[in-house]
Amino acid sequence: MTRTSTGDQPEPPPAADLAGLLDRVAARDRRAFSDLYAATSGRIFGVVVRILGRGGGAEEVLQEVYVTIWERAGQFDRAKGSPIGWMATVARNRALDAIRAGKRAPTMAFPEGFEPAGETEDPLASRERGEALRKLMTCLAALDEEKRKIILLAYYRGVSREELAKRFNRPEPTIKTWLRRGLEQLRICVSS
Repeated sequence: MTRTSTGDQPEPPPAADLAGLLDRVAARDRRAFSDLYAATSGRIFGVVVRILGRGGGAEEVLQEVYVTIWERAGQFDRAKGSPIGWMATVARNRALDAIRAGKRAPTMAFPEGFEPAGETEDPLASRERGEALRKLMTCLAALDEEKRKIILLAYYRGVSREELAKRFNRPEPTIKTWLRRGLEQLRICVSS
Protein backbone atom coordinates (compact mmCIF):
# COMPACT_ATOMS: atom_id res chain seq x y z
CA MET A 1 0.00 0.00 0.00
CA THR A 2 1.76 3.15 -1.13
CA ARG A 3 0.62 6.67 -0.65
CA THR A 4 0.86 9.13 -3.47
CA SER A 5 1.10 12.83 -2.86
CA THR A 6 -1.55 14.80 -4.70
CA GLY A 7 -0.90 18.27 -3.36
CA ASP A 8 -3.95 19.69 -1.62
CA GLN A 9 -5.70 17.12 0.52
CA PRO A 10 -9.47 16.91 0.20
CA GLU A 11 -11.48 17.00 3.38
CA PRO A 12 -12.45 13.53 4.55
CA PRO A 13 -16.10 12.51 4.23
CA PRO A 14 -18.46 13.30 7.11
CA ALA A 15 -17.90 11.35 10.33
CA ALA A 16 -21.04 9.27 9.75
CA ASP A 17 -19.68 8.07 6.41
CA LEU A 18 -16.29 7.23 7.93
CA ALA A 19 -17.95 5.44 10.84
CA GLY A 20 -19.97 3.39 8.35
CA LEU A 21 -16.79 2.53 6.46
CA LEU A 22 -15.11 1.48 9.72
CA ASP A 23 -18.10 -0.76 10.50
CA ARG A 24 -17.73 -2.41 7.09
CA VAL A 25 -13.96 -2.74 7.55
CA ALA A 26 -14.61 -4.48 10.87
CA ALA A 27 -16.71 -6.95 8.85
CA ARG A 28 -13.65 -7.45 6.56
CA ASP A 29 -15.08 -5.54 3.57
CA ARG A 30 -12.02 -4.90 1.36
CA ARG A 31 -13.81 -2.33 -0.79
CA ALA A 32 -14.74 -0.32 2.32
CA PHE A 33 -11.11 -0.49 3.43
CA SER A 34 -9.96 0.83 0.06
CA ASP A 35 -12.52 3.65 0.26
CA LEU A 36 -11.48 4.45 3.83
CA TYR A 37 -7.83 4.60 2.81
CA ALA A 38 -8.56 6.84 -0.18
CA ALA A 39 -10.65 9.20 1.96
CA THR A 40 -8.30 9.49 4.93
CA SER A 41 -4.72 8.60 4.00
CA GLY A 42 -3.70 12.20 3.28
CA ARG A 43 -4.76 13.43 6.68
CA ILE A 44 -3.42 10.39 8.52
CA PHE A 45 -0.12 10.68 6.65
CA GLY A 46 0.04 14.29 7.88
CA VAL A 47 -0.23 13.10 11.48
CA VAL A 48 2.61 10.61 10.96
CA VAL A 49 4.84 13.15 9.18
CA ARG A 50 4.35 15.74 11.92
CA ILE A 51 5.72 13.25 14.42
CA LEU A 52 8.42 11.50 12.37
CA GLY A 53 9.31 14.07 9.75
CA ARG A 54 9.61 13.23 6.08
CA GLY A 55 12.80 11.22 6.53
CA GLY A 56 11.56 9.24 9.50
CA GLY A 57 9.99 6.25 7.74
CA ALA A 58 6.56 7.88 7.51
CA GLU A 59 5.47 5.81 4.49
CA GLU A 60 6.25 2.55 6.29
CA VAL A 61 4.48 3.71 9.44
CA LEU A 62 1.44 4.78 7.39
CA GLN A 63 1.19 1.24 6.07
CA GLU A 64 1.41 -0.12 9.62
CA VAL A 65 -1.33 2.31 10.68
CA TYR A 66 -3.73 0.97 8.05
CA VAL A 67 -2.88 -2.64 8.93
CA THR A 68 -3.77 -1.79 12.53
CA ILE A 69 -7.00 -0.11 11.40
CA TRP A 70 -7.87 -3.24 9.37
CA GLU A 71 -7.23 -5.45 12.38
CA ARG A 72 -8.92 -3.24 15.01
CA ALA A 73 -11.73 -1.44 13.19
CA GLY A 74 -14.21 -3.25 15.43
CA GLN A 75 -12.74 -1.42 18.44
CA PHE A 76 -13.85 1.99 17.16
CA ASP A 77 -16.57 3.37 19.46
CA ARG A 78 -18.71 6.22 18.07
CA ALA A 79 -19.59 7.28 21.62
CA LYS A 80 -15.94 8.02 22.42
CA GLY A 81 -15.02 10.19 19.46
CA SER A 82 -14.89 10.76 15.75
CA PRO A 83 -13.60 8.18 13.27
CA ILE A 84 -10.82 10.47 12.07
CA GLY A 85 -9.85 11.18 15.69
CA TRP A 86 -9.63 7.46 16.41
CA MET A 87 -7.59 6.88 13.27
CA ALA A 88 -5.30 9.83 14.11
CA THR A 89 -4.74 8.30 17.55
CA VAL A 90 -3.77 4.99 15.94
CA ALA A 91 -1.38 6.91 13.66
CA ARG A 92 0.09 8.89 16.54
CA ASN A 93 0.67 5.77 18.62
CA ARG A 94 2.28 3.92 15.69
CA ALA A 95 4.55 6.89 14.94
CA LEU A 96 5.60 7.12 18.59
CA ASP A 97 6.23 3.35 18.61
CA ALA A 98 8.48 3.83 15.57
CA ILE A 99 10.45 6.52 17.38
CA ARG A 100 10.84 4.30 20.44
CA ALA A 101 11.96 1.41 18.25
CA GLY A 102 14.54 3.63 16.55
CA LYS A 103 13.18 3.00 13.05
CA ARG A 104 14.84 4.93 10.29
CA ALA A 105 13.51 5.95 6.92
CA PRO A 106 13.99 3.34 4.21
CA THR A 107 16.22 4.37 1.33
CA MET A 108 13.99 5.43 -1.53
CA ALA A 109 14.99 4.61 -5.08
CA PHE A 110 13.68 7.03 -7.66
CA PRO A 111 12.73 5.90 -11.16
CA GLU A 112 15.24 6.58 -13.93
CA GLY A 113 14.83 10.08 -15.30
CA PHE A 114 13.03 11.34 -12.21
CA GLU A 115 13.85 14.97 -11.54
CA PRO A 116 12.83 16.21 -8.10
CA ALA A 117 11.22 19.62 -8.04
CA GLY A 118 13.59 22.45 -7.32
CA GLU A 119 13.51 24.18 -3.97
CA THR A 120 13.09 27.59 -5.57
CA GLU A 121 9.69 29.16 -5.33
CA ASP A 122 8.01 32.38 -6.24
CA PRO A 123 9.32 35.01 -3.79
CA LEU A 124 5.92 36.71 -3.63
CA ALA A 125 4.21 33.42 -2.68
CA SER A 126 6.85 32.87 0.00
CA ARG A 127 6.28 36.38 1.37
CA GLU A 128 2.49 35.93 1.40
CA ARG A 129 2.85 32.63 3.26
CA GLY A 130 5.17 34.29 5.77
CA GLU A 131 2.67 37.09 6.36
CA ALA A 132 -0.19 34.61 6.74
CA LEU A 133 1.84 32.58 9.22
CA ARG A 134 2.69 35.70 11.24
CA LYS A 135 -0.98 36.64 11.34
CA LEU A 136 -1.95 33.12 12.44
CA MET A 137 0.69 33.17 15.17
CA THR A 138 -0.59 36.55 16.39
CA CYS A 139 -4.14 35.21 16.44
CA LEU A 140 -3.05 32.06 18.29
CA ALA A 141 -1.27 34.19 20.87
CA ALA A 142 -4.54 36.06 21.51
CA LEU A 143 -6.28 32.84 22.62
CA ASP A 144 -6.40 31.70 26.22
CA GLU A 145 -3.25 29.62 26.89
CA GLU A 146 -5.13 26.41 27.73
CA LYS A 147 -7.34 26.66 24.66
CA ARG A 148 -4.35 27.46 22.45
CA LYS A 149 -2.56 24.33 23.71
CA ILE A 150 -5.66 22.20 23.09
CA ILE A 151 -6.06 23.51 19.53
CA LEU A 152 -2.39 22.94 18.71
CA LEU A 153 -2.41 19.43 20.19
CA ALA A 154 -5.60 18.51 18.33
CA TYR A 155 -4.84 19.98 14.92
CA TYR A 156 -1.05 19.96 14.80
CA ARG A 157 -0.27 16.77 16.71
CA GLY A 158 -3.48 14.83 15.98
CA VAL A 159 -4.36 14.22 19.65
CA SER A 160 -7.94 12.95 20.03
CA ARG A 161 -10.62 14.74 22.02
CA GLU A 162 -10.69 11.84 24.46
CA GLU A 163 -6.95 12.16 25.12
CA LEU A 164 -7.27 15.94 25.45
CA ALA A 165 -10.09 15.52 27.98
CA LYS A 166 -7.87 13.24 30.07
CA ARG A 167 -4.78 15.43 29.73
CA PHE A 168 -6.58 18.67 30.68
CA ASN A 169 -8.99 17.05 33.15
CA ARG A 170 -12.04 18.42 31.33
CA PRO A 171 -15.17 16.71 30.01
CA GLU A 172 -14.93 15.71 26.35
CA PRO A 173 -17.91 17.92 25.33
CA THR A 174 -16.06 20.91 26.84
CA ILE A 175 -12.98 20.08 24.76
CA LYS A 176 -15.17 19.80 21.65
CA THR A 177 -16.75 23.19 22.37
CA TRP A 178 -13.39 24.84 23.02
CA LEU A 179 -12.02 23.47 19.76
CA ARG A 180 -15.02 24.69 17.79
CA ARG A 181 -15.03 28.15 19.40
CA GLY A 182 -11.25 28.49 19.23
CA LEU A 183 -11.21 27.68 15.52
CA GLU A 184 -13.99 30.18 14.94
CA GLN A 185 -12.00 32.86 16.82
CA LEU A 186 -8.96 32.05 14.71
CA ARG A 187 -10.96 32.18 11.48
CA ILE A 188 -12.39 35.61 12.36
CA CYS A 189 -9.02 36.94 13.51
CA VAL A 190 -7.11 35.70 10.45
CA SER A 191 -9.73 37.01 8.00
CA SER A 192 -9.84 40.49 9.59
